[in-house]
Amino acid sequence: MTSSRFLLLSLLLCLLPVCLSCPALCRCFSRRAEVVCDSTPFDSFPSDSLPQNTSILTIQFTNISTITETHLNRTPNLQELHLFSNQIQNLGPHLLRGLPKLRSLDLTDNKLTNLPANVFSHAPLESLVLKNNQIEIAGEDWLSENSTLTWLDLSGNRLTKIPGSLFGKLPNLDNLDLPNNRLEKVTERSLDALTKLERLNLNNNKIDTLDSTVFQKNLNLTHLFISRNKLQKLPQGLFRNLVNLQHLNLEENQLQTMAPGSLDSLVSLEEEGLDLAGNPWTCDGKIEYLWRWMNKNKSRVFLPDTVKCAAPPALIGRSVVSLTQSEIKAAA
Repeated sequence: MTSSRFLLLSLLLCLLPVCLSCPALCRCFSRRAEVVCDSTPFDSFPSDSLPQNTSILTIQFTNISTITETHLNRTPNLQELHLFSNQIQNLGPHLLRGLPKLRSLDLTDNKLTNLPANVFSHAPLESLVLKNNQIEIAGEDWLSENSTLTWLDLSGNRLTKIPGSLFGKLPNLDNLDLPNNRLEKVTERSLDALTKLERLNLNNNKIDTLDSTVFQKNLNLTHLFISRNKLQKLPQGLFRNLVNLQHLNLEENQLQTMAPGSLDSLVSLEEEGLDLAGNPWTCDGKIEYLWRWMNKNKSRVFLPDTVKCAAPPALIGRSVVSLTQSEIKAAA
């Protein structure tokens, strides 16, 4: 082979992933154009040495504290960016400008607080995970109108209010995670724009009341989790439009009774799809509706024997399904 042909062949080979460089302390998987950097000594983004064809980039367990648009300029083909368990406190404005293929961004377990306007608006994101940061306000200006986002995870932050103005930009959202925040209420129209929503997780907040119309536009909900809150009662008609709901978790609230008809519209509940345990049920005359419904739909209740009476004294510790009609009437 002549030297000129050898040189040409070498140049052609270097256009392939096998010839691409790999940053120090990282691992590169050329067949899927993936780079993984998970070494503690990292304290700056390794942008200068990243292969330009990188489509999946994971940087985790490092000391990186800032990431900007400039850091990502070298990897225009990124489809997934995983940045969990770092020390990131700041994201540059227009962070994703120049990433026209980015579908997934994960910033779990960082130190994010206030994020700049338009920070996520320049890429066709479908999945955005901001779990376990220190965010107090979810900004309506983070994303552009009619966002392509289908999954948003804001769990484990410091939110006190449902960011309804942000949700208005998410017509395609089907999965919303908000557990482990400091939410106290869900205002009546804050979820209206989420007409495609299928899964909503509000577990472990401080919600003590729900408006009867709060889920009226979420007709596609299949999974609703509201456990470990402070709900004392559920308004009649709360689940009226949730005919597709398969799983409902109301575990460990402060519920004492269930209004007549409250569960009648839940015709799609799956086996063990309803969790009511850990509530202080008052087993007087007002418990009759729940008692009848549970005995009729026992297979749909998760561990029905754990749904127990907290009052009156004579029935404390009894499971609701084990009661007799005479006991309920006697306690009325």
